[in-house]
Amino acid sequence: MAVPARKTSKTRKRNRRGHIKLTVPGLAPCPQCGELRKSHMVCPSCGYYDGKQVVENN
Repeated sequence: MAVPARKTSKTRKRNRRGHIKLTVPGLAPCPQCGELRKSHMVCPSCGYYDGKQVVENN
């Protein structure tokens, strides 16, 4: 069984794991109401997508 010859330092471990992180979702303003929404998704506040109302909101 392979065993490391030396202890892995905190710096080396953190450098290796530098790409493991959370990403911010792409938010864009809704052209109808101006509220931020996820790209390519129906606006949760007004229900519009691609200039058409697809969800009825009260």
